[in-house]
Amino acid sequence: MGSGVRALMRRKQVDSERTRAAGSAHQLRKELSVTQLVAIGVGSTIGAGVYVLVGTVAREHSGPALTLSFLIAGIAAALSAFCYAELASRCPSAGSAYHYSYICVGEGVAWLIGWALILEYTIGGSAVARGISPNLAIFFGGQDSLPWILARHEIPWLDVVVDPCAAFLVFVVTGLLCVGIKESSFVQGVVTVLNCFVMLFVIIAGSYIGFQTGWVGYKVAGGFFPYGANGMLAGSATVFFAYIGFDSVASTAEEVKNPQRDLPLGIGTALSICCTLYMLVSVVIVGLVPYFAMDPDTPISSAFAKHGMHWAMYLVTTGAVLALCSTLMGSILPQPRILMAMARDGLLPSFFSDVHKTSQVPVKSTIVTGICAAALAFFMDVSQLAGMVSVGTLLAFTVVAVSILILRYVPPDEVPLPSSLQASLRLSQENDEEKLRGTLGDDDHEQGSAEISDVVVESINDPLIEKQLYASNLNETKRRRTAACSIASVCIGVLILTTSASATFLPFLVRCFVCAFGGLLLLAGLGMLCWIDQDDGRHSFGHSGGFICPFVPLLPVMCILINTYLLINLGGGTWMRVGVWLVMGVFVYIFYGRTHSSLTDVVYVPVAEANEIYGQSSSSGFVA
Repeated sequence: MGSGVRALMRRKQVDSERTRAAGSAHQLRKELSVTQLVAIGVGSTIGAGVYVLVGTVAREHSGPALTLSFLIAGIAAALSAFCYAELASRCPSAGSAYHYSYICVGEGVAWLIGWALILEYTIGGSAVARGISPNLAIFFGGQDSLPWILARHEIPWLDVVVDPCAAFLVFVVTGLLCVGIKESSFVQGVVTVLNCFVMLFVIIAGSYIGFQTGWVGYKVAGGFFPYGANGMLAGSATVFFAYIGFDSVASTAEEVKNPQRDLPLGIGTALSICCTLYMLVSVVIVGLVPYFAMDPDTPISSAFAKHGMHWAMYLVTTGAVLALCSTLMGSILPQPRILMAMARDGLLPSFFSDVHKTSQVPVKSTIVTGICAAALAFFMDVSQLAGMVSVGTLLAFTVVAVSILILRYVPPDEVPLPSSLQASLRLSQENDEEKLRGTLGDDDHEQGSAEISDVVVESINDPLIEKQLYASNLNETKRRRTAACSIASVCIGVLILTTSASATFLPFLVRCFVCAFGGLLLLAGLGMLCWIDQDDGRHSFGHSGGFICPFVPLLPVMCILINTYLLINLGGGTWMRVGVWLVMGVFVYIFYGRTHSSLTDVVYVPVAEANEIYGQSSSSGFVA
């Protein structure tokens, strides 16, 4: 039992130049700049949902205040983006949230995050692919007008509706991703730019109509907040999922030319562009048509049709198809890199860590991902499983925020030393002893050792030095223990608060009492983190010189609170399905990952001692 717990808690080291050189056979090509990262971020985030979400949320939750709902959701997403930006620049390696949690939290949590992200990207890509054929059908005259080879067909004896178009598009995207990251990011950039032009047309043409007609949507009887502030906030919780996708940028960290500068810029710029486009589109569409008269399925096309622009339907549909294609690429791109990162760490078979010599992308992982996503898209209607996509993303957002708190207050003070380097160290020490004996001789060696020992003992026994060392070590140990307890208090308090607030079946007084208890734990932990000092080791953790997350600890704690609340409210059915997948992952970890982990035989030593050992090893010619 003790060894199992230790396995769950073991943490790996941030990839250094030394470890990268040792694993150069599995390294990805550095091809990406800020422009390509922005294209990946915007293309992965802006899906066809915005073309539908506007009408649904305005009718049911926000009304004319839809723009504020998008703004609040964008601010909430920015909290996670700040956390991702710091960790991506400090730990620029493939794996995204899995990689960060393995370094900061531990192997057990990292495995669950990686396993959940595998599910997210597979189902997400399949769901996006299934949504393309209905939009394409509009150009052919309707749902039943697609060519036979692309149309959906029902298999009566299996009660299954197959979608050849979805599977074909997944294979096309998979082939493009196998060619190389530079080529695939270029194509995704072109598709994303075309989609943005469609959204700009909606904004400009819609604004012209709005000024001509007097913005009738803002003159409704219910005012700007027909559903009140609660309705606007409920709308924010719904449209928050329209911002999911910027984390795809972090998954390409290893392929970025200058990750310390470009990754934070790429994440921040992509999220800013998405938020701006969402807000402008919502301002225009809500102003053209009263919120209660919006078509929940085609709000933008119907808004233009009511003003005589029926041809705009085809342009808007083109934007939806482009958005779906770009999102499909953004859904399939990260998963092979997560599989590769997990295989590098020994948690999955080494098959997934192979990198093609020519394209320098994980081709085998990409092909496996494409086959699984294409099979799901071809055979299954994954719309009922769409909620499972959000679980992986929100879990990743939450753990990344927790990792920021750990990095700032209790960063790892020990690093793993491989077994091969332990043998090299022992041999090096024996050689040093032999050299010392040969130089001093036996008698001189004993006398010199005795004199040195007397000096050391005398120095250590000096009351002033001893008191200062003891006080310094005691204070640092006490600070780290206090910080760890405060982080735990924050996490437990958030969980109690969000769960009780969402438990509508409980009596009102019981809910209030439990909410108050959770709130007190949260505030106590947050207050303690604000009071104590952050760890000095944070300055040297990982790769320095990158982005620093502001307003710590308040910003990560707010991020944890928002994401946990959204997780709790995803519904019991979604959690049951995700639970089955996570239980499968636990068995895979127990019977394979735990015993094949690259950290199985390592010994943890202090950071300073590890650096000295590596220096001695390199100078002596030993390689780990």
